[in-house]
Amino acid sequence: MRLPYAPNTPPADAPADTADIYTRIAARRNPRPLIPLDLSLLHSPPVADGWNSFIGAIRSRTVVDGGIMELAVCRVAVLNDAIYEWNAHAPLALKGGIKPEELHACRTLPKTTEGELSALESSSLTPQQRAVLRYTDQMTLTVKVQDEVFAQLQTVGFNDREIVELTTGIAGYNCVSRFLVALDVGENNDREMKSVDELVAALQ
Repeated sequence: MRLPYAPNTPPADAPADTADIYTRIAARRNPRPLIPLDLSLLHSPPVADGWNSFIGAIRSRTVVDGGIMELAVCRVAVLNDAIYEWNAHAPLALKGGIKPEELHACRTLPKTTEGELSALESSSLTPQQRAVLRYTDQMTLTVKVQDEVFAQLQTVGFNDREIVELTTGIAGYNCVSRFLVALDVGENNDREMKSVDELVAALQ
């Protein structure tokens, strides 16, 4: 990490609202301890608090399919070379119902923003997953999303709320990945992303 981590508990001289922030973040992580991302953000308790609320809502108060959301997060990690993010979220994608071959496609398919879609169309991904992958690629790499790519989300069955949640999740985890990589949170930048085979084995 490019900065020292903040302490696991509020400093003795911290104001009362800082202790409250620690408590809220710990409650969301429970039963796990605070993670390196939390201990990086806690250098600025107000930012950490807002982050915890925002990402917590995406993670626990959305209705979009959890596996689909995690697939999008994993694609963001691949596009941004965010090893920490991939290693944390790829197992969650598998637990959320994404098949190993689908996760492998997420990791290895070429960027769909470069115009070559044959690999995507012949992949093991479902039509809904392909639509999400293209949407994620455009949001992450070109920011502007083509009308055809957006319309495909509706064609494959996403309603308005799900599209807003998916869009927020992709945008939010682009923010997460950029923070992780810029500060090398968890000291992952020089490591390799875990293979799908490793991830599957670890879950067995």
